[in-house]
Amino acid sequence: MYFTDRGIEELERRRGDEEVTLAWLAEQLQAFVDAHPDFEVPVERLATWLARLDDPDD
Repeated sequence: MYFTDRGIEELERRRGDEEVTLAWLAEQLQAFVDAHPDFEVPVERLATWLARLDDPDD
């Protein structure tokens, strides 16, 4: 198991029953990048990937 897998599993375990909006998620990602600017590129890549999941051209 990779280190990031543990974080994903913790997220699911702690908050898996909650419903959130994508606007809320975007706010949390922005807050994370503001606090940890070194992670801007991977967070932006994740956000772009999520935004384009159902786009057949990507």
